[in-house]
Amino acid sequence: MRIIGLLLLLFIFSYCSDDRKDAKREFSEIKIERFYTDTVSIRAIVPVDANKVWFAGTMGKVGLLDGKTPRIAVIRYEDSLMHFRSIAKTKHAVFVLSIANPAVLYKIGFDGLEATSIEEVYFEEGEGVFYDAMQFWDDREGIAMGDPVEDCLSIIITRDGGNNWEKLSCDFLPKTEEGEAAFAASNSNIAVYGDHTWIVSGGKRARVFYSPDRGRNWEVYDTPIIEGGRMTGIYSVDFYDENTGIVFGGDWEKMQDNKSNKAITADGGKTWKLLSEGQGPGYRSSVRFVPGGGGDEIVAAGSQGISYSNDRGENWQELSREGVFAIEFVNDSIAFASGNNKVLRLVFKE
Repeated sequence: MRIIGLLLLLFIFSYCSDDRKDAKREFSEIKIERFYTDTVSIRAIVPVDANKVWFAGTMGKVGLLDGKTPRIAVIRYEDSLMHFRSIAKTKHAVFVLSIANPAVLYKIGFDGLEATSIEEVYFEEGEGVFYDAMQFWDDREGIAMGDPVEDCLSIIITRDGGNNWEKLSCDFLPKTEEGEAAFAASNSNIAVYGDHTWIVSGGKRARVFYSPDRGRNWEVYDTPIIEGGRMTGIYSVDFYDENTGIVFGGDWEKMQDNKSNKAITADGGKTWKLLSEGQGPGYRSSVRFVPGGGGDEIVAAGSQGISYSNDRGENWQELSREGVFAIEFVNDSIAFASGNNKVLRLVFKE
C-alpha cells in the first residue's frame, strides 16, 4: 500500500507540474517609471541592465542614464547640432549615427560608467543621405542602414569593431523600387540573429531584405504589409530565432487602421502571414519578442500605446496608452521605452 501511495503521489505531482509548464504567462499591467525627462525626441535606446540605459536623441544629445543620474554629452558637427536616431553598443564602445546629410557616425569609448573618448569613424555627405538604424552582430561586426541614394538601400558595415566602415555597392544588393525607403522611427529597421540579418522597408513597397552571412550576400522577400503610400509600410522587425520573426507598421497617417499592419514568419522571412486582421493594435513603431517567451510573447509599442500578445500575435490586449517610439527589453519582465522628452522604465506584471 505504501508503494502504491507513493506512485500515486508521484503521478499527481508529475501531472500538476506538466500542467503548470504548459500554462501560458499573461501580462495584465505595466508599472511605468519616468526614468529621464528632457526637451528632446528620443528614438534610439540600448539597455545595459535593469538600471542603466544609453540613449541618442535630437539636439545632439547622447547619454548614459545610470539609475536616474544622467551622464549627457552634446555633439556638434562644425556649428550644427546633430540629430540621432541610431545607436548600438559593444563591450567597450557605443556608436551613434546622425540621421541626415551629412551622416556622421561616432564611436564613444567608455570604461565602466565614464566615457573615455569620442571619434568620428564614418562620414557621408550628399543629396538623399538619411540613415535609419544600426545593430551589431558581435563586438567586431556591425551594420547600419539608410534610405536609397542610388537604386539600393544604403548599407554600411564594419568588420573591425567599429573603427572603419565601408558602404556596400549597389552591385551586390537587391534593387529598390522608386518610392521605397525606410522609417527612422525606433532604430528597429534591422534585426540580427546569429549570422542572419533582416532589414525592412516602407513607402511604395513593404519588403524584407535578408542576408544569411552578415551582409555578404542578399536577397529580398515580399510581405503582405500595407504599401503604396508615402507613410505606409514596415516600421519595425524582430526575430526570436533564425526562423520566427515579426514585422509591424501600418500607415502613419491613419494610425488607428489595424489591417495589413502586422505579420509573422516561420521560415526566416521567406513568407509572411498577416496577424489579427481588423483587430488588435493599429500603427506601431517598435515590436519586440519578450525574452524567454518562446516566440509566443510579443510587445508592440508606438505613439498610440503599448500592446501585448501571448499567442504569437493572434490576440492582443492594450496594456497602456502611454505614447512611445521605441522599446527594448532587459529581461523577461523589464524594458526601457523612449519617446518625446522621455525615457521610461517598464515593469511588466502578470
